[in-house]
Amino acid sequence: MTEKKVLFITGAAIGIGHAACLKFAAQGYAVAFNDYNQENGRKAEQELKAMGHDVLFLPGDATSEEEVKAMVAKTVETYGRIDTLINNAGGLGGRSAFEGMETAFWNRVMDLNLTGAFFASRECIPWLKKTKGTIINITSIAAYNGGGPGAGVYAAAKAAVLTMTRAMAKELIPAGVRVNAVSPGTIDTAFHAASSRELLESFVKAIPAGRMGRPGEVADVMYYLASEQSSYLVGEVVQINGGQMML
Repeated sequence: MTEKKVLFITGAAIGIGHAACLKFAAQGYAVAFNDYNQENGRKAEQELKAMGHDVLFLPGDATSEEEVKAMVAKTVETYGRIDTLINNAGGLGGRSAFEGMETAFWNRVMDLNLTGAFFASRECIPWLKKTKGTIINITSIAAYNGGGPGAGVYAAAKAAVLTMTRAMAKELIPAGVRVNAVSPGTIDTAFHAASSRELLESFVKAIPAGRMGRPGEVADVMYYLASEQSSYLVGEVVQINGGQMML
């Protein structure tokens, strides 16, 4: 069993997830990260190892119940513990109006943003109880405003993540496990590749800070939520949106 704290994070080869890997590793964590894209995952793994960090890449599908079980088991086999789970895997999955939306599309977006987070949480909870650890979920500004054009199912999934965060927080805090979430606004990642330039520019115009957020800014808040500095935050959802929405 490692003496280091251990982060298990899904969907973390690029973007916000990768920024979280860098942040937690720099703070002395061993990092077990998952991604569906093996090429991106291996590249991220090599980068982290070249920096001298203790890292384990876990290729696989974060929406597969059996694969998530195997990834968590491999993490525990390697490190003997899990201190923080970040349910980062998610995505827009494309854009579709509700009218005419294919059932397969609905299920895919729900699985990626909600069901996968449930699978990972369920598997990690017994280990997090041992370490009095933390869970950090990723919701979105879309959970509050319904999302952009064609992103209704994504918004619905992220709203469910928000509610699941609070329900899990109440259930787990008696065991010493804190559950919180971050709610990013428009962050400069590949997530927005599905958005047109015009749509993205309209998003930025609505941000009082005058720019998109950076992945590292989200990762900083994630680390804060995993640290003892946030020891009295339970069921909180931290907005990271440059003033785009103030709640």
